[in-house]
Amino acid sequence: MEHIKIRFGDNIETHAPEDKSFEQMFQSVNPMFCFSKRIWKPQMDIFETRNEIIIQAEIAGVKREDIVIEVNNKAVKISGSRKSNHPDPTATFRLAEIQFGLFERVLYLPSVIDVEKVSAIFSNGFLELTLGKLFNKNIKRKTNVSLDFI
Repeated sequence: MEHIKIRFGDNIETHAPEDKSFEQMFQSVNPMFCFSKRIWKPQMDIFETRNEIIIQAEIAGVKREDIVIEVNNKAVKISGSRKSNHPDPTATFRLAEIQFGLFERVLYLPSVIDVEKVSAIFSNGFLELTLGKLFNKNIKRKTNVSLDFI
C-alpha cells in the first residue's frame, strides 16, 4: 500500500487571491477561454470531535502521487493537480463543469493540532485527513462558571 506524503512546517504559502478578471468571467461560460493556469478549490468538510479534527476533500480523478499535504499546528494546505482526460481534442464542449489543473485549499484549524498525530487516507475520490488535537495539560480549567443574563 502506498502512503500519502505529508509535509510539516511552520509556514504554509498560498497563491495570492486575484480580482475577478475578464478571463475568469468567460471561464465559467467556456473553458476554452482560459488563457492562463487557474487554481480551483475542491469541496471540503471539516468535522471536530473531542480529540480530533477530520477533513474530507472531494478530489475524484486525482492520483495519489499528485496530492500534496502540508501541515503545521494551525493550518493545513491540500494541493495538487488533476489532469484532463478528454478523449478527443477536436470535440466541442456542450457542457464543461469538471475542473482540471492545479487545485489548492488552505484551511485554518479551530484547535491547535499535534503534528505527531496526523494521518491520511485516499479512497474512492475522497481524501480524509485525521488530525489529533494538542492538549495543554498545564491549563487550569474552571468547571463551574456562573453567568448572569441581562
